Amino acid sequence: MKAIALSLLLAVPAAAVPRGVEPAVMDLTIKPCDDFYRYACGGWMKANPIPGDQSRWGRFNELAERNKAILKGLLEAAAAKPKDDADRRAGGLYASCVDEAAAETAGVKPIAALLAEVDALASAADLPPLLARMHRRGVNAGFGYGSEQDFKNSAKVIAGLDQAGLGLPDRDYYLKGDAKSADIRKAYEWHAARSFGLAGDSPAAAAARAAAVMRVETALAKASMDRVLRRDPANVYHKKPRAGLAKLAPDFGWEAYFAAAGGPAWKEVNVASPDFMAAFSRLLTEAPLSDVKDYLRWRALSSAAPLLDRALVEESFDFFGRRLTGAKELKPRWKRCVELVDGTLGHDLGRRYVEVAYPAEAKAAMDALVVAVEGALARDIDALDWMTPKTKARARGKLKTMRNKVGYPKKWRDYAGVKVDRADLVASVGSARDYEFRRQLAKIGRRVDREDWYMTPPTVNAYYNPQMNDINFPAGILQPPFFDAQRDQALNLGGIGAVIGHELTHGFDDQGRKFDAKGNMEDWWTAEDAKAFEERAACFVDQYGSYESLPGVTLNGKLTLGENTADNGGLRVAQMALDAAPPTDPGDGFTARQRLFLGFSQVWCQNRTEAVARMLAVVDPHSAAEWRVNGPLSNMPEFAASFACKAGDRMVRPKPCRVW
Repeated sequence: MKAIALSLLLAVPAAAVPRGVEPAVMDLTIKPCDDFYRYACGGWMKANPIPGDQSRWGRFNELAERNKAILKGLLEAAAAKPKDDADRRAGGLYASCVDEAAAETAGVKPIAALLAEVDALASAADLPPLLARMHRRGVNAGFGYGSEQDFKNSAKVIAGLDQAGLGLPDRDYYLKGDAKSADIRKAYEWHAARSFGLAGDSPAAAAARAAAVMRVETALAKASMDRVLRRDPANVYHKKPRAGLAKLAPDFGWEAYFAAAGGPAWKEVNVASPDFMAAFSRLLTEAPLSDVKDYLRWRALSSAAPLLDRALVEESFDFFGRRLTGAKELKPRWKRCVELVDGTLGHDLGRRYVEVAYPAEAKAAMDALVVAVEGALARDIDALDWMTPKTKARARGKLKTMRNKVGYPKKWRDYAGVKVDRADLVASVGSARDYEFRRQLAKIGRRVDREDWYMTPPTVNAYYNPQMNDINFPAGILQPPFFDAQRDQALNLGGIGAVIGHELTHGFDDQGRKFDAKGNMEDWWTAEDAKAFEERAACFVDQYGSYESLPGVTLNGKLTLGENTADNGGLRVAQMALDAAPPTDPGDGFTARQRLFLGFSQVWCQNRTEAVARMLAVVDPHSAAEWRVNGPLSNMPEFAASFACKAGDRMVRPKPCRVW
């Protein structure tokens, strides 16, 4: 791939000097070779305590809050003077959501009909159509049903079933024997009991229902596959004929469920977790019907609680926010409503966001920057000393065919059919969720739509999809501190450039490498190269598995392997892109490489609560922020040379880890 002159891509007005490093973000009392994360971020961390409505506060959060303020203005305008149907939907949903008085008046009435359906359940045989109706409304109960690309035929969409239905963040919360996990289980059961009480149950009945919920969810947790096992695509690919479901899970009426769920007819389905589906089926005959009904009632109530009256909203936050994440205050209602609209009608809202926050010149610069970093990765692959020519050729071919989706989709999603009633928030959200459920099912049997996006344009995030073989950068993240056309190119490459490299490198991590250029699960590596990769990956497992998120709470090196590989590889190819670009000097006293490493580190500046750090160590495939900085940098001789770090310094690993 042809390298791009970054001075052309990130040009600033001729009379202007690009902005350089901001010393206020740093803590210059820290030696960079001791702890570069705090050297780069210490000033920001001291000046930015965690706001009361947050559980962690970092540069990502700062940007997300700025975006949220923009979205608030757009939604208020859409609610007052809608320009089209998209405005009427998004603005109407927002107006309905911020009407707290209406929610107080309604209480639990908006879900009374659904709760009555659960109460009327006479036998397990009547469950399938009810569960389908719950799924159509977005209620997480029992299992998940939808569509997915066939792992071995990426052009085809098939039906998919997977484990789901837990209220706590992970199966381990139900199964671990440590005191912290036991305390959370007790708090969760008490939360369910209080919620049942707020919905009208007596204290005794509420406590009995909550105990039943724990029995059912614990049984589901025991049957759930753990996160590390799910990282291997082969472990979640079990394609079966439709008739095979009756053999695998005979005690659930599958045909009645599919009829009520809707969607096209199909002949084969991927059952991601067969053991879970079999256990779910057995549960329907082994557990008392009353337990199943209490579980379903809880899933319906818990799903709707954030949309109901203040008491239930506060109760939901008290457990999921205060207890699980350490947040001190409920977010202001307008923030919760912006998030709701973005999560349900994200394309209606996103097209307005792009109009005001992502001009055409920014997209052109970002498009070209992606090409430049891709060129660096191509050169990196060519230079690898551990990969044979045969596998290198396949890797270059995969990189060459990788598609770049930047900013926003080519075609906006049409939410025609979503009914927004300003007088009924729960019904409006239910309509939007039903639309999305039906949209997903409608894909079954069709060719894959390679223009589809899985994030909304205002999202502060990015992703690589191994089955699509594409990298995706929503407009929401293409803002400062990640990207700023008025800033020095080295800082931009350390920020968004390393993110680009990160997503590209995901195509060749422990998961991505198992899919070919077309997105099919295929072993395209020679045995020699696969062994060499695994040896290098094991180095990362050991390195990050030795880090602590909190004293006594270590990271899971196997769970975080893919992200750690991408962090290390992404920064390296960003540096290669910088080295190939014409030099610039903003006059801040730092070299270009030093600015690159500072730009990379400073997007990860973050403070977090102890509670959320504990939770993320269990559920998050990303390492804690400080290790996303110090981990990759300590593996790079180029970093050590830039800051004159020597052997024995904390930021210099005796045996650096490297894949890409």
